[in-house]
Amino acid sequence: MRLLSGCIVFTVMSTITASHNPWRKRQPILFLILAALVWLGLYNTLVPASEALVAAMPVDRASHLGGALQFFFYDTPKVLMLLTAVVFVMGMVNSYFTPERTRALLAGRSEGAANVMAASLGIVTPFCSCSAVPLFIGFVQAGVPLGVTFSFLISAPMVNEVALTLLFGMFGWKVALLYLGLGLTVAIVAGWVIGRLRMEAYLEDWVRDMPKMSADFEAADQTLGDRIDGGFAAVKEIVGKVWPYILGGIALGALIHGYVPEDFMASFMGKDAWWSVPLAVLMGVPMYTNAAGVIPIVQALLAKGAALGTVLAFMMSVIALSLPEMIILRKVLKMRLIATFVAVVASGILLVGFVFNAVL
Repeated sequence: MRLLSGCIVFTVMSTITASHNPWRKRQPILFLILAALVWLGLYNTLVPASEALVAAMPVDRASHLGGALQFFFYDTPKVLMLLTAVVFVMGMVNSYFTPERTRALLAGRSEGAANVMAASLGIVTPFCSCSAVPLFIGFVQAGVPLGVTFSFLISAPMVNEVALTLLFGMFGWKVALLYLGLGLTVAIVAGWVIGRLRMEAYLEDWVRDMPKMSADFEAADQTLGDRIDGGFAAVKEIVGKVWPYILGGIALGALIHGYVPEDFMASFMGKDAWWSVPLAVLMGVPMYTNAAGVIPIVQALLAKGAALGTVLAFMMSVIALSLPEMIILRKVLKMRLIATFVAVVASGILLVGFVFNAVL
């Protein structure tokens, strides 16, 4: 039962949220301390619990199946618990960085520094592919430059709190910071290049003809208890949407971990295969998943001999260049602008992959 600790934490916290007892609002700091202690206690049981569960099954732990099962039983609650914790915290943080506030901060600013600000704000602003169109329209109406808007649209889904937290939990702070730096660089440079190309004419006509609006907004005062409620709401919305992708990604990662030979992965995703990075990017574009779903696959690929640059290129292309997002953006962009966007971002991702395969 302890193996499902992540789900238990989420269920218990949701039950508390639904209760009419307002103690978490009267004692929000105490509530957060107790929740953190419970989370840490359960997290420390994951390794022995997964090993005990595999040991209780009629499976040899040293076999391919045993290794795959232990990977799945350990990574599933681990990823769910990390995801629940970071989404809850960022749900509280996002109450300070709403899309309206972000739009107001970026409106009227010049390119260059604004690209850096837009990419940085993308880390802490709630965003998914389904909200690309309304966010894009809002930014354009508020007078945010096109290149700055693209810096935000690239950064927000790719360099978000979910990706960084899961990377930190699975690979450590060095890989997480590496991914952060690379993702921000791609978002900033790609947005700046698109802005220099002056492609406003390739917005759909109805978007260009929309009346401009003020980016001003009134910030609502919230208590810590209100922000805690915002954290629970974020967990319900985001975890409720991405858990199938997490399970699918971990299941695929478990199969790779248990059954795929190391020399097989190294043969076409290793440093020696020059074409591995372009292939990884092409493989990533048609996939429909997010950081939470692709990171377990990345973990398994690295363990089987895939090169870090190749794997990072694959991950970035899945998140930043997904075909479903291109289809959604087609509602507001003409094909030439979409093609330019894909070409510029893909070039940045390819450069990242080649450079890190060469130096690491």
